[in-house]
Amino acid sequence: MKHKQTTQASIVLWFNEVGKDDVPLVGGKAASLGEMTQAGIPVPPGFVVTADCYFSFLEKANLKAQVRSLLADLDPNNSRQLARIASQIKAAIQSAEMPLDIADRIRQAYRELGGGLVAVRSSATAEDMPDASFAGQQSTFLNVQGEEEVILAVQDCWASLYESRAIFYRVQKGYDHLAVGLAAVVQRMVQSEVAGVLFTVEPVSSDPTKIVIESVWGLGEAIVSGAVTPDYIVVDKESLRVLERKPVAEAAGPVAD
Repeated sequence: MKHKQTTQASIVLWFNEVGKDDVPLVGGKAASLGEMTQAGIPVPPGFVVTADCYFSFLEKANLKAQVRSLLADLDPNNSRQLARIASQIKAAIQSAEMPLDIADRIRQAYRELGGGLVAVRSSATAEDMPDASFAGQQSTFLNVQGEEEVILAVQDCWASLYESRAIFYRVQKGYDHLAVGLAAVVQRMVQSEVAGVLFTVEPVSSDPTKIVIESVWGLGEAIVSGAVTPDYIVVDKESLRVLERKPVAEAAGPVAD
């Protein structure tokens, strides 16, 4: 697959500039954030460092041949070898020099966002495909502050494309490692009291009449990372009546119909 060279216009895009048709450029996560922003949902503002930047970085740092060489004789079922190769590839990406044009544009966009604390989140171009789901395999960095720290976090996101679990999954699904791109979302942090994940269709039974909510105190990353077991709430979509709730946090009080 041939990827075009980056231009100033393709280095950074704001949420209101992207949507569902831009997954190859900004990844699934950023495309969804763009759709929600354009629909008027109060999404914390941010921008995305596009997948074109990632591919340009690999080219300019001469990393493609090194990555292919390291993966050539990989046995994905050999966990020690997999961990060693993953560590080598990640170290190579993290230690390579960020192209100046990309670094300068990230600094500028971060200043335009207003600086302060941001989340830097991976947005792969192969997330939630019909035959595979790559979501959750790459890294998220929270409470990042400062221009240089944001640049480093973007590079760390790129490196996380070669976590052991991500390499293993791509091998199992038959994806070319170097054909999967990674964009990086830079989004203003929200110091939330409660956060969670909402499914508009019950995900196990595919029941379209039910909404499922998983919620925790604090940031939603605690759910995504598996650090805590969330409250599980099932709601009737038409009446919005709570049908099921477990476990109920003690401070939450009784369920009101």
